Amino acid sequence: MLFQSTEIHDAREIILPRHKDERGSFGRIFDRDMFMDHGITCEFIQFSISRTKHAGTLRGMHYQKAPYAEDKLVYCIRGAIHDVICDLRPESPTYMKCQGFHLSDQNNRMIYIPAGCAHGFQTMEDNAEVLYAMSNIYSENHAYGIRFDDPILGITWARPVSCISAKDLDWPPYAPASLVD
Repeated sequence: MLFQSTEIHDAREIILPRHKDERGSFGRIFDRDMFMDHGITCEFIQFSISRTKHAGTLRGMHYQKAPYAEDKLVYCIRGAIHDVICDLRPESPTYMKCQGFHLSDQNNRMIYIPAGCAHGFQTMEDNAEVLYAMSNIYSENHAYGIRFDDPILGITWARPVSCISAKDLDWPPYAPASLVD
């Protein structure tokens, strides 16, 4: 595994090894000791899969407030996505910075997202599947979001949004007091 720094403080892009032979391929996506060697010390306690039918669909921008803030690993296991992180940690040197990543079932890349960052993605292909690992349980009372098209964040999406949930459309624009506190 190769851990690369990103433009977001403490976030990592992780390039995963894939071993191929006549049977197909094999790859490890998590090694606790390797993660700890790179400063990722949280314990992942929940795993989820997102399946999205149509290209252009957007999910985000989501995060959880304390005490349910969560670190995440995001890995595209089928298709391709444009994945985005926005740093909402006021104490971070990259506060309010956003960065996008291309994740696909072909490029063996995974993103580590530290707690306090909002996350979202847009599908680039039909029938995309994304595997998440989270360091905290889901808490409906602590689940929040910010608008995907907020002008202050200035996120550049890969294509026009063709589908988004009513809940994601209803998130408020950026307001520091409503964020991570």
